[in-house]
Amino acid sequence: MKTKHSRKSWQLASFLILTAIVIIACGGSPDPTATSQPVQVQPTQQPTQQPTKEPVIIPTNTSEPFVFPTSEETQEVTEEVVNEDPAWYVEDWDDDNSAWYTSVELNDDSGDIDEANIYTEDGRLIFEMGKWLIGYVFYDPWYYEDVRLDVEVENRGANTNNVLLVCRYSDEGLYLVNIANSGLYAMYAYDGPSETYYRMADGGSTRIKTGKETNTYSLICKGKDIILGINGYEVKKFTDNKYVFREGLVGVGVASEDVLPIKLEFEYVGISQP
Repeated sequence: MKTKHSRKSWQLASFLILTAIVIIACGGSPDPTATSQPVQVQPTQQPTQQPTKEPVIIPTNTSEPFVFPTSEETQEVTEEVVNEDPAWYVEDWDDDNSAWYTSVELNDDSGDIDEANIYTEDGRLIFEMGKWLIGYVFYDPWYYEDVRLDVEVENRGANTNNVLLVCRYSDEGLYLVNIANSGLYAMYAYDGPSETYYRMADGGSTRIKTGKETNTYSLICKGKDIILGINGYEVKKFTDNKYVFREGLVGVGVASEDVLPIKLEFEYVGISQP
């Protein structure tokens, strides 16, 4: 993990959106060049049944925000430059959030950027989105190697929405997990130089609470392993031997389709060592 000396240019955000439709298409075409027609999340398969073997539990606390260690050991960095912004912490959206920056782009030509409203209120990060939009907030001060993201998200709108978790976002590429409120999920690797997405894994999970519910999601990027946790349980683990992105920013986001209203509220975002 390294501290950043200056903010990456908006070029970092631009390659995310070149094929944004693919990102939210958990059940759609995996072809990253298919941008001419909107792709909706289609439940092509039923969510998986409850596991027959003992599930892997990712420790979480769904009633209170996570409290992560802040000792000198966990704050160690790989450069001599001291960064005033913490590397490991829980963002509860109550105080100054200037270390996070927002990116909003169209998910389809029929969308309207002016209909994206991302703001904080009453200790929550809120995404209110129009049709066919995708919005992110990235934590700008730090590049992370191995990292874990934990979020608690409440859906206050339609059931057709997508929560996005990102790690190792840089010029090389990124890892992204998309969790649809309908019960589907997908894992992607984006290769920056070739500007192509690779769908590493997808499926459905009955552990996703659909409708106007609150879910906790975890994304763990450790070595070559990308792990998705849903409401305290490990749902999918994928080992990437193709791209092996080394480090980058972390972020969270929301993607909308053609069903309104879209309103999701993040109670917190926790950044910790896996």
